[in-house]
Amino acid sequence: MLRFSSFLVRGDRFMAEEEFNTFLTNFLRYLQIEKNASEWTLKAYTKDIDDFSSFLQSEEISSPAEVNMNVARLYYSHLYDRKLKRATVARKISSLRSFFAFLKREDHITVNPFFSASMPKREKKLPHFLYDNELEQLFSSFDTNKLLDQRDLAIFEVLYATGIRVSECCRLRVGDIDEELGTVLVKGKGRKERFVPVGSFALEAIDYYKQHARKQLAKKQKKDSSAALFLSSKGAALTERGVYYIVNKRVKAVSQSLEISPHDLRHTFATHLLNNGADLRSVQQLLGHEHLSTTQIYTHVTKDRLKSVYEKAHPRAGKKGE
Repeated sequence: MLRFSSFLVRGDRFMAEEEFNTFLTNFLRYLQIEKNASEWTLKAYTKDIDDFSSFLQSEEISSPAEVNMNVARLYYSHLYDRKLKRATVARKISSLRSFFAFLKREDHITVNPFFSASMPKREKKLPHFLYDNELEQLFSSFDTNKLLDQRDLAIFEVLYATGIRVSECCRLRVGDIDEELGTVLVKGKGRKERFVPVGSFALEAIDYYKQHARKQLAKKQKKDSSAALFLSSKGAALTERGVYYIVNKRVKAVSQSLEISPHDLRHTFATHLLNNGADLRSVQQLLGHEHLSTTQIYTHVTKDRLKSVYEKAHPRAGKKGE
């Protein structure tokens, strides 16, 4: 139960707890149905609203009608005093803006205090990606005589070959792989679907895994109820947590200094494409980004790429006498 429920009022009287629960359920349903919000998004909204409720209680504010722009600014300062990252602050403010917009739409308040709240500029962090030798070190570490290594290699190959998200990887079904066309049907955010090309290395790893490891893993279930492509050691559909565990375990086994997450393989996919001449729009479509600005974070280039461009383009970059 959110602490927010202890002080939410309508007009001058406190709403019954059951009434607020219904109200909150409607808000979450609105996010899920009208905004296609995922389970993780709903959890984030719930956490952010709960955090704001604690702040209001500490300020002895008992009604959302009392939350004006001054209170919003005070909360803004409160978040920065906690040394939170800009991205975290931006998410919390965005959550509250949506929540109060819903309250206003339902006539619980008259003004959205977060409507004009300025959002902090996001930190410009370059995505972490792997170099070719680091990828080769990872891919060569799998023992394809072992069932779980067959599966894990297929997962690594798919993540790097397609750049799909971990959640999208876990949603893959056996029938989503078209080996003849060399494509994967990806079910992305907001229930959007897209076809992504997949290379021969990944297709070969998938086929070998399906013919051997997956058949054995599927037998561990009493009934073949899962059409998921990637299965756990118990034969059930592999979860996002499972993929993170697999990647972390593999990386630690290969190198103590190498630190990557499954999302870093997505970063690597985009970086390598752009560094080798792919255009930004194509990479945007492959990644499933709605806005081009999201893809533009990958327009950084490696030092080797910069050096290569410089040596080819600058008249006096080559060795003397060449």
